[in-house]
Amino acid sequence: MQNAVKVIGIGDNGAESLLPLYQQWVEESELLVGGERHLSFFPEYQGETLQVKGGLGTLVTKIAESGKKTVVLASGDPLFYGIGSYLSKKLPVEIYPGISSIQQAFARMGESWQDATFLSVHGRSMKGLAQKIDGRSKVCLLTDAENDPAAIARYLLSFGMTEYEAFVAENLGGTEERTRWMTLEEMADTECSPLNVVILKRRQVGPVWPLGIADGEFSQRKPDKGLITKREVRVLSLAALELKPDSTVWDIGTCTGSMAIEAARICREGEVYAIEKNEGDLANCQENMKKFRTDFTVVHGRAPVGLEEFADPNAVFIGGSGGEMKDLLHVCCTRLKPGGRIVLNAATIETLYEAMQAFAAEGFDTSVTLAQISRSKPILHMNRFEGLNPIYIITAKHKEEN
Repeated sequence: MQNAVKVIGIGDNGAESLLPLYQQWVEESELLVGGERHLSFFPEYQGETLQVKGGLGTLVTKIAESGKKTVVLASGDPLFYGIGSYLSKKLPVEIYPGISSIQQAFARMGESWQDATFLSVHGRSMKGLAQKIDGRSKVCLLTDAENDPAAIARYLLSFGMTEYEAFVAENLGGTEERTRWMTLEEMADTECSPLNVVILKRRQVGPVWPLGIADGEFSQRKPDKGLITKREVRVLSLAALELKPDSTVWDIGTCTGSMAIEAARICREGEVYAIEKNEGDLANCQENMKKFRTDFTVVHGRAPVGLEEFADPNAVFIGGSGGEMKDLLHVCCTRLKPGGRIVLNAATIETLYEAMQAFAAEGFDTSVTLAQISRSKPILHMNRFEGLNPIYIITAKHKEEN
């Protein structure tokens, strides 16, 4: 590709990690771009240098305006959580991957890596990491100075993930390379080099929670238990929401957090936001989040106040409106992304009527399922059925989906 920017992957051992042809391209270039560490590998470079820092948009503009024969240096494989994917969308580029830290880490570990789950907390929040990791047999994490191995270990231990052991690889390919196995408890108290990769391997079977977690498994308000979306209604409501792995979900009136927790386990790559007006229920929700290994945003408030802080949703579940039905549904309908669903559970015909009127005023299509659930209950040596309170499951969506 004529005049293309060459993006070359480089290892921690600098120029010697490059093929002779790649070294020649660096020497013949007029502009060398890279991080401070990358540029330090070529102290005798004769051309202009440009350090990668700040916004990448500015970097692209400078490269494009220079008109010079350019080489960009990036760690390992530039297309794996690297600068390569961004540059390829903005400039004509040719990508030449090096051996990535991931490949080196698994090589030192002596295990395959095609079956691993790859996650990055480099420059990102750890929010939501619990449900992404839970149940995976092998997880590779890219870290940073804040989300270092010790912080990751403390985070995982807070969710009781003791079935994992960690392989930590530091300064791979460099003169100070070090690799070691550690328990999470050991890693929580260990200081590591900033240049590291963490691989988690599950050594024991952890808890398994099916879709439709039993009501009794959740911490609930005492002594007046029962403020929970019952399992059967919960499963029907989750189905009506049509959740996807990357959905953004709101749970309004989360109470014990049962719906938000089930949604977070389905939407591992997405985001879940929950709001609850009762502080006691909020505490139960937070306890349940730890037990069921889900990490989402939950706030104390009375919707619709507070919803402005949430990202626009693909799905909204409303378990309680707190008497603010019209205003609440207006916000939800306005913010709902195209193709999204709003599911509202109503326990009374008055709430059903009010919700249907409000959705009609917003121009939304609705459908209603009346769930009349009965559960078996022992009586002497026999069984009888005891009915739960009937629930109207209202599903609303944009009219243009017809």
